[in-house]
Amino acid sequence: MIPPTCRDRVIAPSLLAADFSRIREEVTRAIHSGADWLHLDVMDGHFVDNISFGPAVVQAVHETNDIYLDVHLMVSRPDHFLPRFVAAGSDMITVHVEAHHDVAATLRAIRDAGCKAGLALNPATPFDHVVPHLENIDLLLCMTVVPGFGGQSFMPEVLPKIEMAAKYRDERGLGYHIEVDGGIDALTAARCGKAGANVMVAGSSTFRAPDMSLAVKEIREA
Repeated sequence: MIPPTCRDRVIAPSLLAADFSRIREEVTRAIHSGADWLHLDVMDGHFVDNISFGPAVVQAVHETNDIYLDVHLMVSRPDHFLPRFVAAGSDMITVHVEAHHDVAATLRAIRDAGCKAGLALNPATPFDHVVPHLENIDLLLCMTVVPGFGGQSFMPEVLPKIEMAAKYRDERGLGYHIEVDGGIDALTAARCGKAGANVMVAGSSTFRAPDMSLAVKEIREA
């Protein structure tokens, strides 16, 4: 399969919204519904006020299904835990600019391990905080909710930040994806796509939709 470019729409259902008692079947359902990637939110209870899952779940998904694993580390020390998620089978590993680590060193370690490197910023974090790293990433994740819990409402005030990220990328001839995560459905995906985002992380609007295939198709075409 040809890897997507930053101009291609990518749909990444979030495992956080799946039925955890049937993870293997849920991931298979996402694949059959047309998902391009699977987004896995790892939360440590420190960086965000919630705990989700760790490398064992990432490894289980990797071993039982064939889909690109987009792993989002919402943890205080991503540099410390990084080797475990590499070993678990992650394809893309995204870390937060706000976390306690040497951001440049962590991004370099991700790439040196053979994974794609992503950098995330929270809604309240200014775009300037990620600028020093944009030439060394494969994906920029603009959180469109306060991270930690699923089912939150989309924050439209993040749209100008997405526009800045797209303008910076295009003016400098860079190729990083722009991903959005939080409150994404067909309507908000259209707004984010217009602003410059191409990777749509969608949890409740995909896994909990009456027809997941239709939901994925609508977000893709929005």
